[in-house]
Amino acid sequence: VQLQASGGGLVQAGGSLRLSCTASGRTFSNYAMAWFRQTPGKEREFVAAISWSGGSTSYTESLKGRFTISRDNAKNIVYLQMNSLQPEDTAVYYCTQRRSPSSAAGDYDYWGQGTLVTVSS
Repeated sequence: VQLQASGGGLVQAGGSLRLSCTASGRTFSNYAMAWFRQTPGKEREFVAAISWSGGSTSYTESLKGRFTISRDNAKNIVYLQMNSLQPEDTAVYYCTQRRSPSSAAGDYDYWGQGTLVTVSS
């Protein structure tokens, strides 16, 4: 299983970024996808998850309304649209997958290399 996240970069506070994650190695549409983020010295934090069909999404409460997860099963891609970014959103963002969505990092077996998002004030 390979998960490749991209789209990170440097953005000013209030700006937007869209992260992408491509997945290969198993049938993409059979798996829920999720985004987590991590800063140095802290545990990996749940951001959002989406069901295999895209019909169900979940978010960590503090990010609702600013972040949107979506997927394109025809392209094997999951997206994370991030709006109104703040310096506290600075982190490495990781995508991952499992049969059913979960907000617990320990429930996932495979992780991509992550993409760094830096938000300047």
